[in-house]
Amino acid sequence: MLVRVLNTLWDGGMMHDDFREQPNLPRASRVGLLLFGIYVALYAGFIMLVLVRPDLAAARPFGGVNVAIASGLGLIVAAIVLATGFLFAPTHRG
Repeated sequence: MLVRVLNTLWDGGMMHDDFREQPNLPRASRVGLLLFGIYVALYAGFIMLVLVRPDLAAARPFGGVNVAIASGLGLIVAAIVLATGFLFAPTHRG
């Protein structure tokens, strides 16, 4: 897998001749945009929490770790989960 990615980058990325011959690209793009939208919504919720309710963000219900830190770590975990979901999402027809 890594060798394939490196070869693609070495050949000029995705802009070479077989770019148009990839039938799964539009579906993969839609899945990627959907997952990106989910992450943007999560991040917007985090920012709104900090802006609108800083008192709630400063609360420490988790034994010393405030809600803002726990939410920030949750965003990192969400990004990893969404990226993993994209890797295993069925982007082919059949």
